[in-house]
Amino acid sequence: MRLLQNKWAANSGWQKRLETLEINGLRGWTGQRIDFNFPIIAICGENGSGKSTILQSACSVYFSPKRGDETPWFASDFFPDTPWDTIKDASIKYTVREGQKSITNSVRKPTDRWRGNPARPKRDVVYIDLARIQPVSDRTGYLKLAKPTVKESSARSFEDVMVCRLSDIMGRSYAKGKMAITDADVKRSVPVVAISGKDISGFHLGAGEFTMTELLQKDPPPFSLVLIDEVETSLHPRAQRRLIRDLAEICRQRELQIILTTHSPYVLEELPAEARGYIMTSGTDKQVVFGVSSDFAMTKMDEEIHPECDLYVEDDRAHLMLQEILLRFAPDLMGRFQIISFGAASVGQALGQMVNSNRFPRPTLIFLDGDQAPAPGCLLLPGGDAPERVVFEALKRQQWTLLDSTTAREFADLADACNKAMTAADHHEWTSLAANKVHLSSDTLWQAMCAEWAANCLTKEDAAKIVNPIKEALA
Repeated sequence: MRLLQNKWAANSGWQKRLETLEINGLRGWTGQRIDFNFPIIAICGENGSGKSTILQSACSVYFSPKRGDETPWFASDFFPDTPWDTIKDASIKYTVREGQKSITNSVRKPTDRWRGNPARPKRDVVYIDLARIQPVSDRTGYLKLAKPTVKESSARSFEDVMVCRLSDIMGRSYAKGKMAITDADVKRSVPVVAISGKDISGFHLGAGEFTMTELLQKDPPPFSLVLIDEVETSLHPRAQRRLIRDLAEICRQRELQIILTTHSPYVLEELPAEARGYIMTSGTDKQVVFGVSSDFAMTKMDEEIHPECDLYVEDDRAHLMLQEILLRFAPDLMGRFQIISFGAASVGQALGQMVNSNRFPRPTLIFLDGDQAPAPGCLLLPGGDAPERVVFEALKRQQWTLLDSTTAREFADLADACNKAMTAADHHEWTSLAANKVHLSSDTLWQAMCAEWAANCLTKEDAAKIVNPIKEALA
């Protein structure tokens, strides 16, 4: 992922890519814009929020023959008229990059026919939907292959690279693999892999193994668009992480653009903030917010009952700072709220707009770090600077008083570690640098520092600016 980020930042590739979509009149979308600002984009959200619609719309804007078929994809393949649903006044507006040019156009259905198809740019599109998770034994016409009298008539062997990829992702050593054709049906192939000297067909593979053979055989050509619905399906957490790393590698090598949907925190955690998009829904309104943290996404999709009030902060450092403020100045409120990390400040600003529009189902407050500019619907944490700078500098002025007793470390060692850490240019590293010196976890040291800062440095007036809005929200 780091190598992919470096290549993308160098702007040395991806001359063919989808830049934006605006979907209108389809499954609740009303013209919202989605920007694709990284080679791999993960879209998450609750069921029915519109994730698959984004993938299908992306597929519809390119002229690309279906795999194994000369017929290209059309919007009507994904958004058909039915006895119960009639599509009208719908459009998919898109901006694509072709070399050095950005081209804007649309496919649209003003009345009874989709228009704009001849003007679509040409590009290889690999669309991988949830059909891949259907077991071989449940697929129409496949049970007749599972008979002792049936013989293999031909096979297409997996390339060594694909076998290695399958082994790396699943954490097992496969010797070879193939897609086998039988004399019972030349149109239906069955995956077969060899492990520990034994051939195992798709009828007896584990669900995750079968899903991966289906996914990996869709070998995308360079510069293509790859669309994967629910990428984590049937895979355990380690395999999910390995799959995203594998996709990052081939994405970099072949300059692919990959858009996937997911409900998995393990998938999101492998991706940089700009690659994580969450579909916020409020009634019939939708908004795609990029830069979310995995904690934020999982909390929004969680069905557990939550406390009375939601408090959103940028990251774990801000989380502990706010927690210690409330423990010190409003302990009676503990247990009535939850603190959620949202990620990039831009996400907090978008959430603040939602607070202003009263679009949350329960009381919600958004806290930005103190070094951010004031934003509508948002509050700022105390100190006028990043939490690390605020706490470290205040405790230094107090000569690190009482921090040694809180952490059970020698005062001289602790003071020296903190002073040296502050010489680093990046304040985000201060806590971990100091914690490593005194053999503490960074969270343990940071929590102790925040507790001492709240007790000895934070004024009652500044604390009230945090506590009072929360009390009002709970009231």
